[in-house]
Amino acid sequence: MSDRPEIGVLCLQTSFDKIPGHIRNPATFDFPVRYRVVEGATPQRLVREADPTLLEPFVTAARDLADAGVAGITGACGFLVLFQAELAAAVDVPLWSSSLVQLPMVHRMVGRTVGLLVADEQALTPRHLAAVGAQDVPVAVTGMAGQPEFREVMLEGRRDTLDVDRLAAEVDERVDALAGAHRDLGALVVECTDLVPFAHRIQARLGLPVFDIVTLTTMAYATLTRRPYPAAGGARTSRSRAANSSGLPP
Repeated sequence: MSDRPEIGVLCLQTSFDKIPGHIRNPATFDFPVRYRVVEGATPQRLVREADPTLLEPFVTAARDLADAGVAGITGACGFLVLFQAELAAAVDVPLWSSSLVQLPMVHRMVGRTVGLLVADEQALTPRHLAAVGAQDVPVAVTGMAGQPEFREVMLEGRRDTLDVDRLAAEVDERVDALAGAHRDLGALVVECTDLVPFAHRIQARLGLPVFDIVTLTTMAYATLTRRPYPAAGGARTSRSRAANSSGLPP
C-alpha cells in the first residue's frame, strides 16, 4: 500500500457548488481522494425514489475505483446506505456508503436519542436504518426538503450557484426545531453530505457530538494508514513517565 493511499468516492450526478467541508471538495481532506460520478444517479432517483436499478451502476463504479487501487470507498450521498451490503460485498476494500453506518456506534456511545439531519425526512424509511443494523436505534429526524435553498439547489438541481448564507440559515432553523422538540438528544448524525460544511454551526447550537461522512471517512482512513509508535528505546522512558505520573510502578 502507498504511503498516501487514496479513498474513492461514489458520487451522484450533480453540478452545484461543492464548498469546503463537502466530501466532493478535495480541500476537505488532508489525504488524496478519487471521485467517480455515476451517470444518471440523480438525487431524485436515489433519495426520493430509492431506484433499485441504480445498484448495478454503483457496483460497477465501486469496482472501477477498487481496480484503480483505492484503499477504501465511501459515498457522496447518505441515502446510498440502501446498497451498503451489496456494495461492500462487491469489492475487496473497506466500503462505507453513508454516515448512517455510524448510527449504532453513536447510540452506544451516548446512550440516548440520536438526532438525524437528512436531505428529505419523508424519504428516510426503516429500510435505510435496517441496512446498517440501526432499526432499533432511537432517532429524532429532521429534514431539509422544505427549505427553499436546499430544495432548489440540492434536490431539484434548478441552479448550480449556492447561496451559502441562505443555506446556513436553513440548517440553523431545522437544527433549532429538532433540539426544541427533543430535549434528550445525545448526539447528531448528519446524513446529507451537502450539509457537512455546517457541522461546526450545528455543534455550536446543540453543544453535542456531531458525526457525518467526513468524520467517518477520516476515521476509516486512519485505520488504513497505521504508523509505528516511538521506537523501543524511547518506549520504556515514556511508559516509566506515564506510570510515575499515575502513581503506578513503572
